[in-house]
Amino acid sequence: MSYQCDILIVDDEPIVGDRLKAFIKKDGHRVETFIEPSAALKRLEEKDFDIVISDIRMGEIDGIQVMQKVFQKSRRTKVIMITGYATLELARESLTKGAFDFIAKPFKLKEIRRTIEKAVESLEKSNARKTSKAAAG
Repeated sequence: MSYQCDILIVDDEPIVGDRLKAFIKKDGHRVETFIEPSAALKRLEEKDFDIVISDIRMGEIDGIQVMQKVFQKSRRTKVIMITGYATLELARESLTKGAFDFIAKPFKLKEIRRTIEKAVESLEKSNARKTSKAAAG
């Protein structure tokens, strides 16, 4: 993979973040994981991430709130929502509010990889458009 991404993962189940981090790092991405959504939100204020993978159902702060915070700072960041409580309404709400994709738990790691690859392609396309606009202008 040519494009290395900064990826933030927030899931209140430590095993999910640990498994995803180990798997995603193999593809050459830089990964940070958080089990506390509030800590993830603080980190999002400090650093821009290319991709954010967030659980939807987490204690006081849910994934929709995380996604809204991401978009306040950066509209180019791709947000992938994951949840063990997959309902059509939840999927529709997250996609309507701007999620790049929605994945139900339990998921296969290959499914996450494919989704990240699609997000990377989308980031590369938007970067190419910006570059060609800058060259033309």
